[in-house]
Amino acid sequence: MHRAFGLIENNLLILTAATAALGLAAPPLGNALEAAISPLLALLMLVISLTFDASAVRIVLRKPDRQLWALGLVYGPMSLAGWLTGRIFFGTGPLAAGQTLVGMLPTDVSAPLLVLLARGNVALAAVLNAVNTALSPFIIPFLFLWLTGIELTVPVGAVVLELVLTVLVPTVVGVWLRTRFTDEVSRLDFAWPALGSVLYLVLLLAVVGPNAATIIGYGWYAILIALAALVLNLIGYAVGMISKLFAADREELIAFLFTTSKKEFSIAAAFVAASGLPSEIAVPAAFFAVIQMITSPIAAKMLASKRRR
Repeated sequence: MHRAFGLIENNLLILTAATAALGLAAPPLGNALEAAISPLLALLMLVISLTFDASAVRIVLRKPDRQLWALGLVYGPMSLAGWLTGRIFFGTGPLAAGQTLVGMLPTDVSAPLLVLLARGNVALAAVLNAVNTALSPFIIPFLFLWLTGIELTVPVGAVVLELVLTVLVPTVVGVWLRTRFTDEVSRLDFAWPALGSVLYLVLLLAVVGPNAATIIGYGWYAILIALAALVLNLIGYAVGMISKLFAADREELIAFLFTTSKKEFSIAAAFVAASGLPSEIAVPAAFFAVIQMITSPIAAKMLASKRRR
């Protein structure tokens, strides 16, 4: 069993590419999973939270400056990077506005999993993720109006409820189980990264399937949209490297790398729909979702391999 789980974790990149291709080739598979995205995210957070206990969370909470840095990086340089790449690749219009929106989105829920696979500080990543997402309904509308001149209506209640159900509750449960039943849960530490990876793959299929028609429908222009997403994703890693100025160790640095580079793409569609804006504004987020879910395992594998050496 250890070997099987190890194969999944060590070959996540290949499995991710194959899953993305499957989602594009057979959209009905992903469509069938779309309604289960929220429960899958909650289960992913539960699995991740089983890897750290309450003491690890307390250590993170004693360093509020880390959260302030995360907020500054996620909503500062990344927002400007979204606006800049939008102007460079698309000029003006819905796609440019959508690229700007992607840049200012909070950290993706799956970020702590990649931090786990990269052997980083998972507790720090989970806390940064939760706070960034909780504040997003109050920060993004002002940033979006400032950078694009477009008013954004945010369903605050829906976003907060989603946060509670998919992030807060499973995280609290997972940390409590790890703290209360440390020996029992720690015996399965070899399995948590692989189980998280399987959920990651299922989520990727659930994301690609419903967006397959949109991605394919752009034809060759889809390459340009994907390239814009890739550039923004890479900028996210570069912004995360700023944490070298204050990160106490390599594990903290890894947490910041994925905190800044991964974006919670599902929020974009909710914001656009609630605002009555053209649906095309949400297209860059769909492309970014696929790009980041493919590049993240590459980054995680490189970071984990470097640590082993």
